[in-house]
Amino acid sequence: MNKWTKLALCSAMISFHSAAQWQVIEQGSRVSFVSVKKGDIGEAHYFKQLKGTLKDNGKFELSIPLASVATGISVRDERMQNMLFEVALYPQLKLTSQVDNSKLHAIKMGETQIWDMDAKIELHGKSQTKKFAVMVTKVSEHKLLVNSMQPIIVNANEFALVAGLDKLREIAGLSAISQAVPVSFVLTLTQ
Repeated sequence: MNKWTKLALCSAMISFHSAAQWQVIEQGSRVSFVSVKKGDIGEAHYFKQLKGTLKDNGKFELSIPLASVATGISVRDERMQNMLFEVALYPQLKLTSQVDNSKLHAIKMGETQIWDMDAKIELHGKSQTKKFAVMVTKVSEHKLLVNSMQPIIVNANEFALVAGLDKLREIAGLSAISQAVPVSFVLTLTQ
């Protein structure tokens, strides 16, 4: 085999390998959370940026730049970035999970399946494993839609965020901010 044939073969293998990988598409994806203040005032927020991949070995990785938090009020965004998330020290949230490839390949086009899975969340220097119930829909041969079936509850004390919540509460003059935060998501992946 001459060097040009080897090069062509390597290029074909690389393009086949990357074609098997799924990418999270930011425009069709969102991670949202709800904060509750003063006991009963709920507000919905989300992150403007995220990126992720589902590799051909089934490893799923999602990262969210915490500076992209969007609450609808710019000063609150800045306070959450600096006082709660401390983005200078902990710039992103990372989530990793292992997907069963046999289940993924078994989904037919247009079909929806419900999966229970574990995912590791790394946030603010701490990590926790949470159980997720997700609804996976194969929209087309090269497009998946993944939705949370129910919110995941993230507690501030699990990720050393209580002190930051207290700072936010004090600066905003609030009597309380809930430490339990429901998080939901919709992810669009293309291959």
